[in-house]
Amino acid sequence: METPNILETISKSIDHTLLKPEATFAQISHLVTEALQYNFCSVCINPAYVATCAEMLKDSQVKVCTVIGFPLGMNSSHTKAFETKQAIKDGASEVDMVINIGALKSQNFLLVEEDINAVVLAAEGVLVKVIIETSLLTDDEKIKACQLAEKAGANFVKTSTGFNGGGATIEDVKLMRQSVSPHIGVKASGGVKNLEMAKKMLAAGATRIGTSSGVSIVKNLTSSEFY
Repeated sequence: METPNILETISKSIDHTLLKPEATFAQISHLVTEALQYNFCSVCINPAYVATCAEMLKDSQVKVCTVIGFPLGMNSSHTKAFETKQAIKDGASEVDMVINIGALKSQNFLLVEEDINAVVLAAEGVLVKVIIETSLLTDDEKIKACQLAEKAGANFVKTSTGFNGGGATIEDVKLMRQSVSPHIGVKASGGVKNLEMAKKMLAAGATRIGTSSGVSIVKNLTSSEFY
């Protein structure tokens, strides 16, 4: 059997995720129940379900994570900031925002930085993760996006929305880890569907995993070495 500390390491790295637009209240309620049962770090849900999840999780250590400017990132900075404030008012304890991808690819780096910073300021100390959407970027753009996120005051960089093709890769996680300071987290999200992949992501430098497969990942812990 896996030792308890390894079980806890993996469980507490997981943002238990359901972001499909057709997700029902019953499915969200089940997500929360699973997060409580398996001691996941958070549930990651769309803003419309934040208040519901916050009420269900108010007496637990499971956090409520939501998404901002999702999944395209092409809202105005003012809209993202307003969305962030409302999500926190509703009970969100973490927010995952999507960068302005077009601005990054246009090398309008000031706009990208200011867009991220608008969310950071609106969050007022609530943890901010920045989704850079690696599948749409070159390696140089990935590095620059990570650097801009850190400069703008974000707490994490995150690989993917899961809605634009591709997803987290070992290579991208390693690159992102190398592109930010040690105190900045790296979230691997998109396509992390089994225990083997989760372990590889953590070994590559991820400190959080966004996945809808958290339950099967934890259930399939084996006697294999962690790294």
